[in-house]
Amino acid sequence: MATLPVDRAEIVDTRRIILALYFVLLTGFGIWAGGLFLAARGEYNQLKVTQAASRAKLAVKEAELREQQRTLERLRTDPEFVEKVIRQRLGYAKPGDLIFRFEDPSP
Repeated sequence: MATLPVDRAEIVDTRRIILALYFVLLTGFGIWAGGLFLAARGEYNQLKVTQAASRAKLAVKEAELREQQRTLERLRTDPEFVEKVIRQRLGYAKPGDLIFRFEDPSP
């Protein structure tokens, strides 16, 4: 079997081309992966902001719920509170009471 004469310079040039291609491919992959990472990081930060806002809203709503539960419990157990609420919200009065109503002077 006969071997073809191969120039040593051609082998070195081919290796350099292959190494350069690997370098370009790996660099491109690194840039692509970095871009994905930055996009994911930005989305993560946005989700953290949204989560913080949602937790704040939840805390406010939970406080409102506790207040409403206290009011409901008082309506169930405290007759004086029931009377007060009926007088304030519905404008009811006991027999013999005088009710004074003032109109709002705002235009």
